[in-house]
Amino acid sequence: MQLIQNDQDLAVLCSKMSNEEFVCVDLEFLRQHTYFAKLCLIQIATINDEAIIDPLAENINLQPFFDLMQNEKVTKVFHSGRQDIEIIYNLTSKIPTPLFDTQIAAMVAGFGESISYEHLVNHLLHTNIDKSSRLSDWSNRPLNENQLNYAISDVTHLVKIYQQLKSKLIKENRMEWISDELNALCDESLYKINPHNMWQKMRHRSHSAKFLTYLRELCAWRENRAINKNVPRQSFIKDDLLLNICSDCPTSKEDLCKVRGMRDDLAMGKIGDEIIEVIKNVKALDEKNYVEVPYIRDFSHADGSLLELLKLLLKITAQQHKTVSRIIASEDELKEFCHDDNADVPFMKNWRYEIFGIHAKELKNGKLSISYNPQTHLIDFNKL
Repeated sequence: MQLIQNDQDLAVLCSKMSNEEFVCVDLEFLRQHTYFAKLCLIQIATINDEAIIDPLAENINLQPFFDLMQNEKVTKVFHSGRQDIEIIYNLTSKIPTPLFDTQIAAMVAGFGESISYEHLVNHLLHTNIDKSSRLSDWSNRPLNENQLNYAISDVTHLVKIYQQLKSKLIKENRMEWISDELNALCDESLYKINPHNMWQKMRHRSHSAKFLTYLRELCAWRENRAINKNVPRQSFIKDDLLLNICSDCPTSKEDLCKVRGMRDDLAMGKIGDEIIEVIKNVKALDEKNYVEVPYIRDFSHADGSLLELLKLLLKITAQQHKTVSRIIASEDELKEFCHDDNADVPFMKNWRYEIFGIHAKELKNGKLSISYNPQTHLIDFNKL
């Protein structure tokens, strides 16, 4: 194992790895006290080489690594790579390409929903990972031997896991099954920060356009403030408090102090000024600029029964093919299909249609029944 701490060694390593078919990548980072993750370590491995790159080494230039991440001839392999990809994207404004995620591949291959790297190593390689260094502060230097060994194991095992999973998917003709999930992982909208969309991640029960507009603007304010200060968004205003502010709509600092959960020192300070300003700006908005409340279809009657049958059909199909149901279809897609025979949903196309969509269509049209076979202990689909 190499520990790369200077530009020359990094350039040589990345040049050599640029000739490989694939590279396995993992990052160690800290983000407890910052908005943007602090990159502390880069682990990288191929069939022939393995190395740890120290991004905190003095004056090191990571551009050779970033160039490797954009090399179209080399597949970048991650396990549950969304956070790692996000870090690389925030540093370069580019998504590693092409890429492969072994957690996604494992779901398609029958290992269940979101299997951990540790369990995959144990199941496929019959090896246990020493997790004693898992909670290390990766920004501290120097790193000890145990920490380095733990870090590099996150990619050395990944080489064999990738080879096994890819071989299995090719053998079972399932490479197409992971393409949509991998394409979704490459979607820049996952990583681009849009403060005005952050309200959609909040848990609430309101269907009021006015309330949701306050929520949209206050979430955008909080996100922009967190970005500018590089602090976690909830370090100064937590979600529950933000929802309480939206409910009360205070127009003065004194009223803001009365909001449940609000500290007086925050309300009477600069943060209080900014919150009141946001609320006043929302009050001045024309209603045509309010959040458009999505229509929620009532599935309590006939469509609800059909939806439950389709969910059962989906569960059975996933079990028969030893994969995860959400790879085949989502509940929202099933709801859309319940409402519209011609719904443009993924499971009515290509391989999803072959294993599920055709049966869903027959079930909806009353041409398919589902029964249990006591002799085989299997569920049968019967055309009517």
